Amino acid sequence: MRRALRLLESAGSHPSGAPAKQLAREAGLPLPTAYHLLRTLTHEGYLRREKGVFFLGDAVDRLVNGEVSGAGRARRTMVESMEHCRDLIGAPVYFAIYREGEIEIVAVADSPAAPAVAEWAAFRETAHAHAIGQCLLSQLDEEARRDHLDRYPVGPLTPYSVADRRTLLARLGAMRRTGPVLERQEYALGQVCAAVPIRAGATVATLATSVPLHQEERLLPAVELLCKEIGSMIGSLEFSISI
Repeated sequence: MRRALRLLESAGSHPSGAPAKQLAREAGLPLPTAYHLLRTLTHEGYLRREKGVFFLGDAVDRLVNGEVSGAGRARRTMVESMEHCRDLIGAPVYFAIYREGEIEIVAVADSPAAPAVAEWAAFRETAHAHAIGQCLLSQLDEEARRDHLDRYPVGPLTPYSVADRRTLLARLGAMRRTGPVLERQEYALGQVCAAVPIRAGATVATLATSVPLHQEERLLPAVELLCKEIGSMIGSLEFSISI
């Protein structure tokens, strides 16, 4: 969602329109990801395309004027559902998917009392070192998993990170595709994390949470509560996958 908003902001700064490559560059997105989002935003009416350049569409005007579409309601429901989970477990909640060979953090619900883990090393490049990435990789077939690791090699981020590709592949192969993935200080010192796999059609996704190391005893109860809430969230999460 944040990536789509960055594209809209870039398009809005060009009253005469801008091509996809320029919007992707200004939004800081890979071109394939930008193309996918631009197609979706155009289909939903948030952008329009004329002679190879993109302009803001009529749907943006409706949002400004306070008209909420079905898509807007679904996005709001997804955010509200994640905020409900955050308040229920007293910890940040992350929703991520694996799309077109990349990890995307779609949404994060945190608060000053329950802050999210700071992204000090790019999440998309360090899947081997955090619960979100390990959970997504564990749901891929062997070919897709190896392709990802060819592009983003395994390397320790902390003294607790998995040491090498062979060890990681063995760990991923032993994981249950329906069980939570736990990670202890592998991405960030002082943080423990857990991710729960979600299957929405053919899409690979995960819902995750994290707590400080000194509150580690809260992690498993939080995951259990999160698992109970997933069923009621699936509809809104499925919509967010298309954005």
